[in-house]
Amino acid sequence: MYIQRTLEKAIKRASNFFPVVLITGPRQVGKTTVFENCESTSRNYVSMDTIEMQEMAKKDPQRFLERYRTPLLIDEIQYAPQLFPYMKANVDREKKKGMYWITGSQQFNLMANVTESLAGRVGILSLQGFSQAEKDNAPDTAPFLPSKKNLAASEKTNKGVKDIFNRIWKGSYPALFKKSNKDWMMFYDSYMHTYIERDVKQITKVSNELLFVNFMKVLAARTAQMLNYANVAAEVGVNETTIKSWLSILQASGLIYLLQPYSNNLTKRIIKTPKLYFLDTGLVCFLTKWNTSETLENGALSGAILETYAVSEILKSYWHNCKSPAIYYYRDKEKREIDILLEENGKLYPLEVKQKSNPDEKDIKHFTALSQFKKEIAPGGVLCLAQSYYPLGKNDHVIPLSYI
Repeated sequence: MYIQRTLEKAIKRASNFFPVVLITGPRQVGKTTVFENCESTSRNYVSMDTIEMQEMAKKDPQRFLERYRTPLLIDEIQYAPQLFPYMKANVDREKKKGMYWITGSQQFNLMANVTESLAGRVGILSLQGFSQAEKDNAPDTAPFLPSKKNLAASEKTNKGVKDIFNRIWKGSYPALFKKSNKDWMMFYDSYMHTYIERDVKQITKVSNELLFVNFMKVLAARTAQMLNYANVAAEVGVNETTIKSWLSILQASGLIYLLQPYSNNLTKRIIKTPKLYFLDTGLVCFLTKWNTSETLENGALSGAILETYAVSEILKSYWHNCKSPAIYYYRDKEKREIDILLEENGKLYPLEVKQKSNPDEKDIKHFTALSQFKKEIAPGGVLCLAQSYYPLGKNDHVIPLSYI
């Protein structure tokens, strides 16, 4: 059964504006499926995920596009970069909207080809796994912003702690959504194997696959932490240059996000190191060996993975609405830290993420550090395991995770 995606509206808008629409995102998040659900007319389909199709496109790209005529959906376009100049020629000649729909699961070389050949002709959208809003059959949910108006208007189904941790543990990939938890280990084991074989090896030569997998495990254990390249390099057993190269692969594949610290250059006392977050918490649990939601809930990484879930859900709420979030974290040399800062229209919305159901004003004590930026500090609060939304202090609120 198809689950409606938030991105559908953006796809339809982009297809009425651009001749080419590209959806990027990790493998198996439903890029082709959401395209197909948006199609109202007959559209040809071809996947470049096979050697046969790749060879055909490489040998004679012009004939390939003559054979598979528009409107055309091309899956995993990164395996056939030779097609881009010929697509450009077709687009410039026919001048029609929505001629090509294309998907790509790794952006390392893909975006360079897109911007070089299709600049001004392509609408670029980003898709991740199911958001919790999509799982709850609420795909029209707007990008998350903890304003009083938005929170008061929200009608969210509050989740129990066990349900939240089961969602976090199971992850966001559509293939697992309606499946038994017994399939979880098999899915992620297969996913990792496919990812290494099809994506990592396409980007770079990894001489030791087990070393790269160990690198991912070391990173997963550091999700929601500031990224220390030297420490990761020492634990993995490679140099920092290699770590930075491998990190760029994970970023290009849509598996991790580096959250930048907030600064407007008013002070030099701001920490400038990014924080690392995986974008699928199920993958984090697999890599760190939390094999049930119960062990995760009571485990040493439960707080970090809960924070990872909050950040990834906020990001999806923006990306799936075709918006770029102005999202940061704050930490200074006095060790005052705020987990999440959202900025919109010159206002700062501070958020803490806590693994508790009854936060108090001590949890938001560092919000006052933002006064140095001379910007309006809008209502924020604590994203947590509470069952209801209610005021916390003068302007802030206790916000259930289900409100994202």
